[in-house]
Amino acid sequence: MPCGQQESGAAPARYVVGVDVGSTVVKCHVYDRAAAVRGSSCRKVESLYPRPGWVELDPEVLWSQFVGVIKEAVQAAGLHMSQIAGLGISTQRGTFITWHKRTGKPFHNFISWQDLRSAELVNSWNKSLLLKVIHVIFTVLHFLTGNDRYVAPSFLTFSTQQTSMKLSWVFKNIHEAEEAAKKNNCCFGTVDTWLLYRLTKGSVYATDYSNASATGVFEPFMKCWNPTLCNLLSIPMSIYPPVKDTSFNFGSADSEIFGVPIPIMAVVADQQSAMFGECCFHPGDVKLTMGTGCFWNVNTGEHLFASQRDLFTNVDETEEMARSIVDSQGVCFVPGFQVSVNDPYLCASFMGLKPSTTRNHLVRAILESVAFRNKLLYDIIVKKVRIPLQTIRADGGVSNNSFVMQMTSDLIKKKIEKPANADMSSLGAAFLAGLASEGPAAESTVWMKPKGTSVYQSCSLETVPVKQMCCCQDSKQVDAVGKEFHNVKNMFPSEKVVG
Repeated sequence: MPCGQQESGAAPARYVVGVDVGSTVVKCHVYDRAAAVRGSSCRKVESLYPRPGWVELDPEVLWSQFVGVIKEAVQAAGLHMSQIAGLGISTQRGTFITWHKRTGKPFHNFISWQDLRSAELVNSWNKSLLLKVIHVIFTVLHFLTGNDRYVAPSFLTFSTQQTSMKLSWVFKNIHEAEEAAKKNNCCFGTVDTWLLYRLTKGSVYATDYSNASATGVFEPFMKCWNPTLCNLLSIPMSIYPPVKDTSFNFGSADSEIFGVPIPIMAVVADQQSAMFGECCFHPGDVKLTMGTGCFWNVNTGEHLFASQRDLFTNVDETEEMARSIVDSQGVCFVPGFQVSVNDPYLCASFMGLKPSTTRNHLVRAILESVAFRNKLLYDIIVKKVRIPLQTIRADGGVSNNSFVMQMTSDLIKKKIEKPANADMSSLGAAFLAGLASEGPAAESTVWMKPKGTSVYQSCSLETVPVKQMCCCQDSKQVDAVGKEFHNVKNMFPSEKVVG
């Protein structure tokens, strides 16, 4: 029987669908009232590389994958679409598209958060006198007022990971988008906004705070799109969508898509979604995601913190090869620290190679670099976030590598908890959708809440204990990685890699 139809006497709508549109995979899980997975589906994200350094996604392919995994997961669960109480959508951050407001036709493919096309623009701005003047003005404002709102602009430095610079590139290089914006006919959207727009056949145009804040164009202290930055970059303010709460009734998917209208009850950025899925509800709770990138998120309660440093990198496998040798034999892997030093042309490198170096030494050096990076990030968080750090929980594909997990735990001298199911972004989106689906009456509650417990705390957790530095002799190796990085940067000046 088609999943959009329901047999007479079928169970009421008590299931929630969580979809995670990541950088490499689109995953969908169907959860029951106890947050147990009833059905799943996934499809690989098909990235496009039209020029060196450019990374794009075909919007029609992504849309087809999104709809496909939902239908497949519901079918795998043995359910009907009419039994779905709500849909929660978690998406990769920073990837965006622009389209014509009247026709809905995109002006270009999705431009990925990994894309480097704005590199020349970034370098030009970072070297500009105007940016130095901005630094001075906001440094003085922060000194006079003590308001943390002025901290970020006082050291503002652009990078290719920011949506703002790539959006500025769009209006400088795509004439159709520029002309539509002049006539107030251009729409901007991150992945969540585009999916909402397509699901509702254009009737809903919105995003949420977590996705908006990841663009680099949103002012977190004022909770609005930043008009000053947009004026600087010549980006029209008319293109931005309204910003809604994350757990919110965004309307329903058009019945032609799934056979019945499905309520869209949450859209959320993947890192925040994973944090919610990991139940990091209290100030000081920390979530570590190791997937396409390495991300640390801290629950700071009701207080915003402005920091001057941000690091992130990509990682690889594999545990068995790393454990097959005692150490990396002095081989050091230096990731491309593109964000931390604002050089989009930096590439990764190996240092300390010898005739006796094997494939296993290379793999171990890569895995060690992930743990070293985690240590660096942890130290920055401890220094910048002025609240005691409590529970640390990890997720993402790399968290399944016990070598990386153990070494990270050893370096930071903290226990790390890891859920048995590492797909926390989908679960977090489902939790948020379920919350928005709950009505005032007890019988309308989606999530089952047994007396004295909570469904949000029901996931199985594994704890990585702290050992006596079994993976490395001491934390001085972390400093060695940093020194090697600066050696590489000085030896090989930046070279252009984008068209």
